[in-house]
Amino acid sequence: MFNGRIALTPQDIFDKDFKIDTRGYRLQEVDKYLDQIIKDYTEFINIIRELKNENKELSQENLELKHELRNLKANIDIVKKSEKEITNVDILRRLSQLEKYIYDKEDQ
Repeated sequence: MFNGRIALTPQDIFDKDFKIDTRGYRLQEVDKYLDQIIKDYTEFINIIRELKNENKELSQENLELKHELRNLKANIDIVKKSEKEITNVDILRRLSQLEKYIYDKEDQ
């Protein structure tokens, strides 16, 4: 169970039989204690299952956020490049208009 890290399952604990000798433990105490261990094991398994599901969800969300961040960075780069191109084109247009205005005035 759990990749060999935990040896017993709740069912293993439940099914365990102890040999009784003349000076043995009280069966009721052992059974009560084993019932508590079974309850704890079951709760541990549930907690681990919940944490694995949460981990899976968070990993998926992390992956999606990384993808979104990558896309946003690419979009920012595109916008920066397009702003520079627009600025350069705009400057060339303005220069052209100024040249026309100046040269047209000189011709008059």
